[in-house]
Amino acid sequence: MKPAVAIVEPKTPGNIGTIARAMKNFGMDDLKLVDPPAFGRDSEAYGYAGQAREDVLPNYDEVSFDHLVENYHTVGLTATTNEDARKHRRFPFKTTDELADSLRDVAAPTVLVFGREDNGLTNEEVARLDEVCSIPASADYPSLNLGQAATVTLYELRELTVPETQLPDVERERADEAEIEGFYDHFGSFLDAIDHPEEKREKTLRLARRLLGRAHPTGRELRTLRGVLRRAMYHADDE
Repeated sequence: MKPAVAIVEPKTPGNIGTIARAMKNFGMDDLKLVDPPAFGRDSEAYGYAGQAREDVLPNYDEVSFDHLVENYHTVGLTATTNEDARKHRRFPFKTTDELADSLRDVAAPTVLVFGREDNGLTNEEVARLDEVCSIPASADYPSLNLGQAATVTLYELRELTVPETQLPDVERERADEAEIEGFYDHFGSFLDAIDHPEEKREKTLRLARRLLGRAHPTGRELRTLRGVLRRAMYHADDE
């Protein structure tokens, strides 16, 4: 079940639009606003929302914080907590990359609760929520702005919210094994053509195999590289 997204007392319409756009990017559409500012079609909210101005943003629900707590499994998003087991309002907490696994088997409707731009969620509000999530960031400056925090969080949940058929399949773009082996054969011929030292060829071929093995090249990339090898071999034959 896709989580809803709630913003508690947002100060600026622009942040509402930014979050609505991130929701649209990552397959979410249920936006809740707690005590929002007034905004209309000519506001920054619609200006920043992109295509979300057509569905996510105009269909938002204005609700109370009590409504969220009483009707949803709640996840509060905070900056770095600086707390431990002795101070448990914001501890324990999950990081954003752990959140998807945590929510995968939750049967109840879930809402991600983002706080205010200036001071986030209060300790009293966090104490009423079911889970706490925090985005790991530099200790020198751990606080993200509201739009950034929402975008990072929703991205991490994409496997729960975007159909698998719409996610890019990186493996499908990788050249097939016959193409890759063909490159290794071509590279071996190239080493012969440039008279690479015989005692170094096996090691050089092995290094090339390890390099391409890590790179997962596409078919087009291999064809381009083989074109370079052919041209180099042509010039080597002329010398």
